[in-house]
Amino acid sequence: MVARDGYPVLLAGVGLTSLFYALDFPWIALVFLLGTGFVAWFFRDPERPIPADEAAIVSPADGKVVRIASLDPSNPRAGRILSIFLSPLDVHVNRSPIAGRITDVQHHPGSFRPAMKDEASVVNEQTVITISGEKTEVIVKQIAGILARRIVCWKRVGETVQKGERIGLIKFGSRADVILSPDTEIVVRPGDRVRAGSSIIARIQS
Repeated sequence: MVARDGYPVLLAGVGLTSLFYALDFPWIALVFLLGTGFVAWFFRDPERPIPADEAAIVSPADGKVVRIASLDPSNPRAGRILSIFLSPLDVHVNRSPIAGRITDVQHHPGSFRPAMKDEASVVNEQTVITISGEKTEVIVKQIAGILARRIVCWKRVGETVQKGERIGLIKFGSRADVILSPDTEIVVRPGDRVRAGSSIIARIQS
């Protein structure tokens, strides 16, 4: 399966491949064919098993957990931030960590610094999506990196989402931050690899 933002590029690639092949330029057609294959691979959007556990909060992105920190170290009841780095080789479709309603979507222009650095969470271009569920609220940040210059959010304020539902896309290497409320228990550690929609990153405490 291919993410919907990839279809226009794929169609253009197929069209150019066919055109140059018909004009008897097989080597040029081969170049466009290989490029089309890369686009299909980059925009891949595999189906994922979504955990049925209502208390489970799933990862919004594929990648490596690079940071877990308190929003306010002086307050033991402060929320926490969990950062996931997406390399160019990862699937770049983002998914909702919980079921709920989109209560806020904000786009913030900014820099394009390396996504591995913690400062990227603050200074880089990003889209901030707030999702309010029955038992908790989660904020997802889609953050651009050096290569990522295009952030796509497919949801709007007022829409409802299911846990694991596709909500957007970040092109090329990038970063996804998850801000969790104090009523959650994080169950992953820095260095862990996670998959969007299927990896449990935290649980809602009863």
